[in-house]
Amino acid sequence: MKRSASAVWQGDLKAGKGTVSTESGVLSQAQYSFGTRFESGKGTNPEELIAAAHAGCFTMALSAQLGNAGFAPEKLETTATVHFEKLDAGWTVTKIHLDVKGTVPKADAAAWEKAATAAKTGCPISRLLNTTITMDAKLGA
Repeated sequence: MKRSASAVWQGDLKAGKGTVSTESGVLSQAQYSFGTRFESGKGTNPEELIAAAHAGCFTMALSAQLGNAGFAPEKLETTATVHFEKLDAGWTVTKIHLDVKGTVPKADAAAWEKAATAAKTGCPISRLLNTTITMDAKLGA
């Protein structure tokens, strides 16, 4: 299975602007720019998109872990906060914090913690940091 998204950028870093689109069409030429990434401009940014992907992936994985343990969650809510800091090496995602709330009848604290920990380490986006990144880079049209 493959999923794809694309980005188009025009101009230099500070004055330029770009759009991101997803294969599904959920994002279609969504605006991003220096202002949306480093200031408070209107539009999205790569870190926000990673946070959304991680929150969604983790929450699905937590539901699966709870189901495998015999619990049916009524509601799971996750906020993923990406910490983006300027270090000596440049702007870096230094951590992601997951804030999770759940309503899971019959689950005790131990079962909840076990499922949440397994989902945190096992969801595909959590494992993303250990993935291989490949690239084809071509100059010109």
